[in-house]
Amino acid sequence: MTDPEGTQLFHRSMPFSERLGVEVLEHGAALVRSRLKWDESLCTLGGALHGGALMALADSTGAVCAFLNLPEGGQGTTTVESKTNFLRAVRSGYAVASSRPLHAGRKFVVVETEIHDDDGKLVAKVTQTQAVL
Repeated sequence: MTDPEGTQLFHRSMPFSERLGVEVLEHGAALVRSRLKWDESLCTLGGALHGGALMALADSTGAVCAFLNLPEGGQGTTTVESKTNFLRAVRSGYAVASSRPLHAGRKFVVVETEIHDDDGKLVAKVTQTQAVL
């Protein structure tokens, strides 16, 4: 089941996530989950979701997680570093991203995002640092 309020938050703050078709499953300070449906237009020639699409899913999900963990007085975040390990392809169904804060400081928020396929297999692991604005 999708989270309409969370989906609106994503699409309003990051219009690119709407263009990709990202849907939010849940959002809160401890966990943000979203998904991207496999679509041929988002794939490589081999039928796998493009790494850039998966990274956009992870970056968007991590950004909302960081935003929900802003310190008092923080107005937003921006990605300053992102590291991705791709482990397997997504060739059908959904890619589901789950982001959790590793560190929520005054100047930076560090978020870890895991992307899984419909079988629950780990597709990618992303660690990103978001600067507090």
